[in-house]
Amino acid sequence: MRALLIFGLGYTATRIARAMAGQGWQVRATGRAGDIAFADRSAVLAALAEASHVLSSVPPDRASGADPVLAAYGESLAGKALFYLSSTGVYGDRQGAWVDEATPTIAEEGEGRRNARAEADLAWLGRGARVFRLPGIYGPGRSALDRVRAGAARRIALPGQVFSRVHVDDIASGVAAALAQDAPAGAYNLGDDLPCSGNEVTEYACRLLGVEPPPLETLDEAQLSPMARGFYMENRRIANGKAKRVLGWRLRYPTYVEGLAALREA
Repeated sequence: MRALLIFGLGYTATRIARAMAGQGWQVRATGRAGDIAFADRSAVLAALAEASHVLSSVPPDRASGADPVLAAYGESLAGKALFYLSSTGVYGDRQGAWVDEATPTIAEEGEGRRNARAEADLAWLGRGARVFRLPGIYGPGRSALDRVRAGAARRIALPGQVFSRVHVDDIASGVAAALAQDAPAGAYNLGDDLPCSGNEVTEYACRLLGVEPPPLETLDEAQLSPMARGFYMENRRIANGKAKRVLGWRLRYPTYVEGLAALREA
């Protein structure tokens, strides 16, 4: 039996765990929903000894860029098939241009959270990991529908601004495909087929719910947190061709239209 150890059993990794358990894998995990405490070194090392594959969804330290998993257990990862959930934030602002896995990351240029993620991304790649660069993640309980219902949806007036996004179940299917076939090491972008503005997604969610969209605001009027404002300062389109070619990845929700419609029905 193949055995997977997941560091950080959060929103996305939980779906991956279910997918692999459904394929007959033994799955153990750290995190609030996992069965092992990250700080319980003896338990983690015992699980690592049994694991053939390791997946980390633990974010790096924002200030130092250090990866907690590599810092604590890096010496015990030798010989394991490694998988890491990263972010398309490593590409930085590309002024709306398409980016693929060959696009340089910002590890030497960015700052704060983006730079930390880029450094961790490169550290895992240096160990021969399969690194999944993820854009905005949505799914049950975390979508434009939920923001509209909660009165928290925004429309920001930024002409030409586009983002990529991906349904959490499509991430799970992509990572599961890579795990099952021991995909070649390297980076994989897992984004959907239709990068577009956040306003377009919010407006569609409002139509599905039969409510008026929120008013347009300038970036200054919105009074966003520094992190949220930084998100709006980046503009890029994520190409997903490599994952489709190499992993045989097929999107269940190729755009937000299918994804939000399914969430509305559910």
